[in-house]
Amino acid sequence: MRRFAGFILALSVLMFFAGCSGINDDPTKNWSPEKLYREAKDKVSSGDYETGIKYLESLESRYPYGRYAEQAQLELAYAHYKYDEPALAIAAADRFIRLYPTHPNVDYAYYLKGLVNFHGQKSFASWLLGAKDDLSDRDPKGSRESYEAFRELVERFPNSRYTPDARQRMAYLFETQARYETRVARFYYERDDYVAAVNRAKYMLEHYPRTPATEDALGIMALSYQAMGINGLTKDTTRVLAMNFPDSHYLAQLQIQDTSTKIQGATK
Repeated sequence: MRRFAGFILALSVLMFFAGCSGINDDPTKNWSPEKLYREAKDKVSSGDYETGIKYLESLESRYPYGRYAEQAQLELAYAHYKYDEPALAIAAADRFIRLYPTHPNVDYAYYLKGLVNFHGQKSFASWLLGAKDDLSDRDPKGSRESYEAFRELVERFPNSRYTPDARQRMAYLFETQARYETRVARFYYERDDYVAAVNRAKYMLEHYPRTPATEDALGIMALSYQAMGINGLTKDTTRVLAMNFPDSHYLAQLQIQDTSTKIQGATK
């Protein structure tokens, strides 16, 4: 009986260590860099980003030199982007740009940096189709960084196949930033902080000219000057507004307020 119990114990110990060995065994340990890269790409293509990232990281650590290691870093940036890990995606893209500035695909690294900070391809598609998804009420940091990445791509690689799309996204982001600035100006105006409203509207007009938000910026400036009683600047701003936007609703609002002010003055 003791002998049988000892046999069972020994068998259990062997099974335990065999199980541990199986758990720690890496099925990719004998794979060539080509196989690792191919399998990683297949995983990413099928949507298994976690496994794809794991394979790409293994490829980088085991085979740090050669064309597969170079391409793995770019694929890793894309995989992190699709896996909703923006910080890691940007870090991988930046590393690729730093290590391989003359690589034939370095333009894609810049494009990918722009995409990571761009607030969703679905929103952009809706914008192209006419249903503009308003991104101007979100944190503008990502929009600015996205714009800068696309700008760098356009300037460095004007003939890149990604440049036409980057230009369109830049135009969209430019309008988004303009709308954001006018939202902030309106926020100050509605809280009677007219100086801050004027300053923000001026900033928008200086940095984001010739956008649809120009009308709002001029209107908010005129209303703010009027509220502060600065008649000369009110008239000048209203004149510019009327010249560029003759049907602007701000003109009627300014006229109503001006009439109200005159009536109040006459009754005193």
